[in-house]
Amino acid sequence: MRTTRVTIAVLATAAALTLTACGGEPVKTGSVTQISGGQNTTKAATVLDRPFGKPDLVLTDTTGKPWNLREQTKGKPTLIYFGYTNCPDVCPLTMSNIAVAKKALPQADQDNLQVVFVTTDPDRDTPESLGAWLRSQDPAFTGLTGDFAAIQAAARSLGIGIEAATKEADGSVVSMHGAQVIAFSPKTDEGYVLYGEGTTVDDYTKDLPKIVKGENP
Repeated sequence: MRTTRVTIAVLATAAALTLTACGGEPVKTGSVTQISGGQNTTKAATVLDRPFGKPDLVLTDTTGKPWNLREQTKGKPTLIYFGYTNCPDVCPLTMSNIAVAKKALPQADQDNLQVVFVTTDPDRDTPESLGAWLRSQDPAFTGLTGDFAAIQAAARSLGIGIEAATKEADGSVVSMHGAQVIAFSPKTDEGYVLYGEGTTVDDYTKDLPKIVKGENP
């Protein structure tokens, strides 16, 4: 079996056009371009032939202090996910799967791995509420909140579409966002692996030992 490789331009187009409404079905905001190149569905990881650059993003962490994504994660294996704490299903499951898989790593690798959760609903996800939610997943996870426009631009630079939270007719608030996890290499600081919504604990458990070394899963 081989890990899927796709061109970043096509992948970014597809990812940006497919948003997940937590608690609902994926919503297509346009015609998704079909990915070519012999996609292999037996592997969760998609290794990108042209990696993403790490966004130049400074937001507020759960302690209320500025947090520079590039500086704080430089030279460290990093997983980045965009979601929100009021999501009833996709976001907590994704973070839980990563948290469980992380525990299978040697302690030194656990300490080195950076897992960054960037909220797509900064109006409700304050540093305090975001911190409390992440502590239930893994106290070492980093949570970031701040200006929505900056968050949206950073997500788009990674081919991930997000939209501002909206209030539904029943009074619920929904944040539409892409459900991809991007893994950044400690060797290059580039996002070279993408994981989709269906990635399981076992998938992450198998791949994280290679991700922390900057190797292809």
